[in-house]
Amino acid sequence: MALENDTQAPDFDLPNQYGEHVRLSDFRGRKPVALVFFPLAFSSTCTGELCVLRDNLAEFQRHGVELIGISVDSKAALRAWAEQEGYDFTLLADFWPHGAVAKEYGVFLEEKGFANRATFVIDAKGIIRASFITAPGQARSIEEYRAALDDVLPVSV
Repeated sequence: MALENDTQAPDFDLPNQYGEHVRLSDFRGRKPVALVFFPLAFSSTCTGELCVLRDNLAEFQRHGVELIGISVDSKAALRAWAEQEGYDFTLLADFWPHGAVAKEYGVFLEEKGFANRATFVIDAKGIIRASFITAPGQARSIEEYRAALDDVLPVSV
């Protein structure tokens, strides 16, 4: 079962697409985070979803939110995919132990070996303020992101 809103987001330390380690707690007290779990790099639905996020990155920046994608892919695969698609945001490799962070957030699909499409909007105090999950194979809409950002985070000036 996925973590509920108004609970503390579990901290983690994962490599990004460049091999640099990113900790969720590094953002605490600094800025909110939109943590976007997706199944697999290079798949058609995931590519479409993340391209929409790429094209709407200003929405996140307007709210002062750090956009972070996370999947069970390796950092090398994520880097190649980010370069191919022009993703200018952080992608994290929940590669080993396989899906450990997705499991902590309650969105790992054991029978498939990857995370469900799940989004957690986490405030600067590390509290999950909004979340949404779509059915397998169904892309999240940018409207869901906009609604979550507008509802829980003030616009940065």
